[in-house]
Amino acid sequence: MSYIQVCAAAFVFFKTRYAAVVTSKVLQSSNPMHWVTDMAPEPNDVYWSNLWIPYGQLWIRKIATLLATIAFMLVFLIPVTFVQGMTALKSLEKKFPALKGLLKKKFMSQVITGYLPSVVLILAFYVVPPVMMLFSTVEGWISRSQRKKSACFKVLYFTIWNVFFVNVFTGSVITQLSVFSSVKDIPGQLANAVPAQAKFFMTYVLSSGWASLACELMQIYPLLCNYIRRFILLKEGYNDTLSFPYHTEIPRVLLFGFIGFTCSILVPLILPFLLVYFVLAYFIYRNQILNVYIAEYESGGQFWPMIHNTVIISLLMMQIIALGVFGLRRTPIASGFTIPLLIFTLLFNEYCRQQFKPVFKNHVAEILIDMDQKDEQSGRMEEAYQQLHSAYCQAPITPDDSCSSGGSTRHEGDIVPDPENAKPPGLIHPVLARVPGPVPVCGINDVIAWFFMLFSFQGRNPVKLIRHGMSPSTVRNLGRSKVSFLLGRN
Repeated sequence: MSYIQVCAAAFVFFKTRYAAVVTSKVLQSSNPMHWVTDMAPEPNDVYWSNLWIPYGQLWIRKIATLLATIAFMLVFLIPVTFVQGMTALKSLEKKFPALKGLLKKKFMSQVITGYLPSVVLILAFYVVPPVMMLFSTVEGWISRSQRKKSACFKVLYFTIWNVFFVNVFTGSVITQLSVFSSVKDIPGQLANAVPAQAKFFMTYVLSSGWASLACELMQIYPLLCNYIRRFILLKEGYNDTLSFPYHTEIPRVLLFGFIGFTCSILVPLILPFLLVYFVLAYFIYRNQILNVYIAEYESGGQFWPMIHNTVIISLLMMQIIALGVFGLRRTPIASGFTIPLLIFTLLFNEYCRQQFKPVFKNHVAEILIDMDQKDEQSGRMEEAYQQLHSAYCQAPITPDDSCSSGGSTRHEGDIVPDPENAKPPGLIHPVLARVPGPVPVCGINDVIAWFFMLFSFQGRNPVKLIRHGMSPSTVRNLGRSKVSFLLGRN
């Protein structure tokens, strides 16, 4: 007797998109944790490694990665605080007496206290995107777009917290204020602290913004990797085309937008530098997306809600700082007109959430039915039928594994069931009807009736498929089958 641990997830195909959406929204069992259904990602978007994670582990993984992200943010306070200390000339002279003579030179003092802190912070931030991508992978997302979206979310708020808030609240002005001040004093504290960090923010825009655009245009990192590989290691260079790094570029653009909103009132001199950055970024990113990077998968605009929320937070921060500025200058009339802006911004955000958020979270039945009818009338169904056998197929691990149209290859010693005495071993379900029995590797012709759209079933524990007298080749092939059969449990 051989025991095979089978992935506790399955892809189920339907004839129409509408049928797949309806089935994915219906509870398949009275126990919600028994069958967990969701719309599956497109073939190129599937992250195969995470399909093996049991559903019961997902919430534990998300809590663990959240705690790890918070711990990483706290650890990162050390380099940020060090960078903030470099901006104060007097603190540098006290901590490093040997540099006192060097710091007396005007040019060197301007470089060390002005430009060097932002460069050190940028170099430290190169560690953040890979770490956040690792955390997002551990979370258990089954699609590459969701994994990159989660990493983008972590990098974004990590960057805003460390670049803006930590630098502001560890500045020399904030340290002179009362730590236990009330909430009503926060706008005034921000109004005092933000101008003190204007020099740092301007140099950060120049060093991180303009320089990053130049590096993006020249593709320095792939160029160096190819140079080292070809001329030093004497190996063949990398010829793979990359996809756009959303988890690094979107947080950077949104961070500069956040800095522009918050500093526009107190430090308007930073706006021309940001304007130049956004103009250059438009043309450079447009060229890179159209001519350099390839779109491996479609995310369906799932990054936009994150961008919208960040813009709303930036507007609220700008208005809170304006309220603090007017409060410090004792202009109650201006402060009174600022409060309605806060209320209108929150109302606008709530309107957008009610009006547009359901579109990003749900599928529109009217559109799906219309697409199904057009595909049926144009005859595209037959073309999709022919491509279905190789659509959801993982890359072969060994040369023997393939996803050819002919299905799987039968090996010597495989058990062939008697067609007369064999019982259909499928799952009987009131909604899905009967699911065919075990299908050979990549030979999913028997499930073509469920076509085009699919959703994944995930159970609480790994499911073991028990077969008698199977040869090693059959065991290996069944273990690597991705769309072979639907797993059912009582």
